Amino acid sequence: MSLTDLTQTPLPSDGCFELHLQKSAKTLQVQPGQSILKVLQDAGHEVPFSCSEGVCGTCLTPVLAGQPDHWDMYLTPEEQAKGDVIMVCCSRSQTACLVLDL
Repeated sequence: MSLTDLTQTPLPSDGCFELHLQKSAKTLQVQPGQSILKVLQDAGHEVPFSCSEGVCGTCLTPVLAGQPDHWDMYLTPEEQAKGDVIMVCCSRSQTACLVLDL
């Protein structure tokens, strides 16, 4: 299955999804109960963050493909509907893969 297919495929029932980092060409796995931020940090990526609760906007990250599952309280409903950014500290994915501009 191609990356494009995975960015349009609904999230699997096990809750795991792939995180593809466009600039570094890395693909990481995000497990249920893990934040995107934690996965990025564990892989050595320095991502700015502050609150880790989705209220400050510090970890705002551009989304290139896939559909974010917004759990933050920072973005407006209109901004969330665009799906072009995500708060990596708390939000997840609604698709099998998210492509981030990292």
